[in-house]
Amino acid sequence: MKTTQILKLVATLPSFGAADLAPIGEGRTYLNIILSRYVKRGIMVRLRKNLYVTKSYLDNAERRGVFSDYVEFVANKLYSPSYLSLEYVLHEHNMLTEIPRNITSVGLRKTDHFSNDLGNFIYHKIREELFVGFKVAKKGNFSILKATKAKAFFDFLYFRKRLLKDKRSIEELRLNLEEFTEDNFNELKGYVEIERSQRMKEIINWLK
Repeated sequence: MKTTQILKLVATLPSFGAADLAPIGEGRTYLNIILSRYVKRGIMVRLRKNLYVTKSYLDNAERRGVFSDYVEFVANKLYSPSYLSLEYVLHEHNMLTEIPRNITSVGLRKTDHFSNDLGNFIYHKIREELFVGFKVAKKGNFSILKATKAKAFFDFLYFRKRLLKDKRSIEELRLNLEEFTEDNFNELKGYVEIERSQRMKEIINWLK
């Protein structure tokens, strides 16, 4: 049966679309209808348009203790190219007092967002010369692009620079700057030099 073929084909895939089911020999329209039915039945989860994962794959990731790694992988996959940054990464480094409600990333295409069973994924567009300062983290079978602490902080300030009017507005962010070392600060200043705006230079001075 086609159902058995489809589930067998995608069971071990971290994400897939109708194109990945080409070996079955059915048309794209038919396959999209089948996938939509599987989502309604709870067999599959829709990550975004034409991108799915099986519920059994998610359950297995949960059992193996790699579910959070998978969510980070999906963040990169939903919108490419992009890297995890901003509140999500700053919270990992204990620089924010509040737990972020969204999985935040930076990318080269238009600002966008996706919501699915895994959470809310927010993407902010940045200039190409500022699409730097991230590393590839290898977590099991997942390769994840994630900003360094300094770049996540730069991005956090950069997308708020019009709202940050003075030193007091920085203090109101309630940042834990004790976690930010001199090396981090030097890295941050490097990104400010690339960005070249007077406002960002002022913001950096207010941090001192």
